[in-house]
Amino acid sequence: MRKLFKVAAIVALVAVMVPVFAQGKDYGPIVDKVIFDVRMDQTIGVKDTVAGKTDLFAWGLGGDTFFDLPQADRDKLWIYAVPSGSWSYCMNPIPNKAPYVWKTESGEEFFNPLAIREIRFALNWLMNRKKIVDEILRGAGEPAFTAMTPGQPGTYKYNVIAAKMGMTATGDEKRAIADITAAMEKAAQLPENQGKLVKSGQFWTYNGKPVVVKLIIRVDDPKGRLPAGRYMADQIEKAGIKVERLEYDRSKAVKMVYSGDPAKYEWTMYTEGWGAGATRAWWDISISQMYAPWYGYMAGGATEGYWNYENKELDELSQKSINGQFLTEKEYWDMNLKAMEIGLKEAVRIWVCTQNQYYVANKNRVVNRFAYGLGDGLNEWSYITADVKPEKDGTKILRATQFSARGSLFMSAWDPIGTDGFTDTYSRAIADNVRMLSSFEAPNSALDTPYLFTWDPKSVKTQIARNAKGDIEGQIVVPANAVKYDSKTKTWKDVGPNAQKAFSTGTYRFAGKAKWHNGRDVSAIDVMYAMAFVKDWATKDSEDDLLYEEAYSSQVTPGLETFRGIVFNKDGTFTTYFDYNWPMDPNRVTASGTPGLSVGPMPLPWDVYEALALLVTEGAASGTVYSISPDPSMTEIDIINPTCVADIKAKLNEMISKKYIPASLKGKITADDAAKAYKASLDFINKYGHAFISNGPFMITKIDTKANFVELSANRNWIFKKDYWPKVFATTITNIDQVIVPATAGRNADVTVTAKVSTFVYPSDKMNPAGNNVKISLTLITPAGEKVFTGKMTKAGEFAVVIPAKELAALKAGAYTIVVETKIANEAPSVKVDTLNLN
Repeated sequence: MRKLFKVAAIVALVAVMVPVFAQGKDYGPIVDKVIFDVRMDQTIGVKDTVAGKTDLFAWGLGGDTFFDLPQADRDKLWIYAVPSGSWSYCMNPIPNKAPYVWKTESGEEFFNPLAIREIRFALNWLMNRKKIVDEILRGAGEPAFTAMTPGQPGTYKYNVIAAKMGMTATGDEKRAIADITAAMEKAAQLPENQGKLVKSGQFWTYNGKPVVVKLIIRVDDPKGRLPAGRYMADQIEKAGIKVERLEYDRSKAVKMVYSGDPAKYEWTMYTEGWGAGATRAWWDISISQMYAPWYGYMAGGATEGYWNYENKELDELSQKSINGQFLTEKEYWDMNLKAMEIGLKEAVRIWVCTQNQYYVANKNRVVNRFAYGLGDGLNEWSYITADVKPEKDGTKILRATQFSARGSLFMSAWDPIGTDGFTDTYSRAIADNVRMLSSFEAPNSALDTPYLFTWDPKSVKTQIARNAKGDIEGQIVVPANAVKYDSKTKTWKDVGPNAQKAFSTGTYRFAGKAKWHNGRDVSAIDVMYAMAFVKDWATKDSEDDLLYEEAYSSQVTPGLETFRGIVFNKDGTFTTYFDYNWPMDPNRVTASGTPGLSVGPMPLPWDVYEALALLVTEGAASGTVYSISPDPSMTEIDIINPTCVADIKAKLNEMISKKYIPASLKGKITADDAAKAYKASLDFINKYGHAFISNGPFMITKIDTKANFVELSANRNWIFKKDYWPKVFATTITNIDQVIVPATAGRNADVTVTAKVSTFVYPSDKMNPAGNNVKISLTLITPAGEKVFTGKMTKAGEFAVVIPAKELAALKAGAYTIVVETKIANEAPSVKVDTLNLN
């Protein structure tokens, strides 16, 4: 169980002047300020954008709202159409084993039909995904069977598995009802359920009471998940199982589903909505996040003391793939596709559809199109590269509006450490602009790109081999002077001579002289502290170890186990040794070995992290009992909450008075060094009223949780000039406008597939017919494997790919999936999936 901690004494505050620094007006983002506010109605939000009352509506509009806009209004907007949203149904499958009965603490017994895997799986046929897309999304989306967005690079292999299982966009209601009925009848024959689980008229009952699915439906999504949830409820009742329609708003639903204990049996199914999160080239992260228990997104959240869904095989496969524990690309795909098959069969999370979302900005106010994620829409790069007309005093202010049915930007704790921190759309839309990570996936290509750190590609090496047992072993010797942190002794230790070997190694340096928003230099001390913190909180060194949190450990330990050591070089560089292999893209290996400043979702100075840790382990001046994750008996740390901020200040002052140095930094800094760090953060907190001190292109200068107002100010001390990233991102990208496939084709003649292709210079939306510098390929997916064919331009904007008759002759009549892909160089390719019908 999670732990309760003693309360510390209140100490006096120390006041010091805030340091003033400036790199220059040419550095940082283009605009000087970003002001966030909120609208409770999407229609009002988009109308205010059209009218110029706000510059940017930072919310992906669904087709139901966007298509209602008159053309005259659309002409006044920059429009960014992106397949960045999706819906799914998440299950609470407790107890996930026969006889499928759960007894709550109150002694009440429930038969949970969603504890039966066959019933969960049958839901894929019970719903008509096409109906949902056509009638609820008004065609602005696609039926989806996995978490991997159809049509995005690298996703078709996953989605083919669902097709092979027989899943279709329209479903098969009769089959689903028959499968559910058969599963219920089989459960009724179990000795424990005989005479208790019976069909009484239309519905099943247990101990004389209806068997019920407790379906949480998002009432604050009135045009989307509310009707989708009601539709699903009606479908389930057709199968003879009653549905309790729990129409809750986000706050209540999220606390119950993601922060609550499934053992309370408050819910068994939930209508989820997702943002894409990033523009991706590889989707192994989605296997871990959406299907594997270890990542903390399944029922129970990997939380200690809660009932948790478990699947060891899924955990093992997904941890290996996401952490580069494979020898070849074939092994990578074998692991991921097997995990995908298990996830689909387990059906603890079932995908419904993707959403085409439309982000809009006012053309008169926003000077040009800004960067955006081709797979996820607006992100921090949108704000970094946006330009607006100046105010009368020359200041450039970007006004951004979010949508919240409850009228709030602050829906959950701003926790920079825990696994539940900054997981909602509202906080991330603001906070991602404030941070600067070690590296990132580029919004236009999904390629891993240097950011806070840079590297010499020549310094990066990978050497691996398979041993006699079949296990993968690194061949790079870790030098004796490489160090690792020992959580038990709280000391840094040399790995020693010939102690270990690693898969890969790389040498890194800071990309520039970066500073925290409090004026202190970002340094190797921050790197060292972050590495030690993660090791401490992920390792249970004793039964009463206060520096341990199970959900945190579950998520970070698989990656932590790949770390073999680091050398802090005298020239200020860092050489890391780590077990990570990615033969498909060596650049990803490089990014994976990059040192980091973060112990969680947001990078902060080491002193603020330490103050937060001490609030949890020692207690707080206010008497509040804090944790780094949601817990009904505690309060999650929150770096913008006034009470928590006051406790952070009190703790920093206590650390000053005690001349405190964290265990991991003893011998690395002096008491005076530590005191300067504490005072710098105190000065910032006293000036701005919050403790979100980070290192990114913007800093939060005003925040009002009651008025739902946030002001970001440009960090002119940032290491990049205003025009740097716009130049980096400007890329020519292809777009497949149409794929023309013969309605039917014989197997004794060549088949020609035609594609109409345009190009545009990202982030512009001006399309031009593609030229002969575009490469086109077609992948034909057959039972024997994939066959790839290349094509050529027939005229400007039109390409043809020929599938030779000899490749078709051996195939049986039927429908075959084809994947058409175009690209010029290393940008994100354009992908279209279609069907070839052979007779």
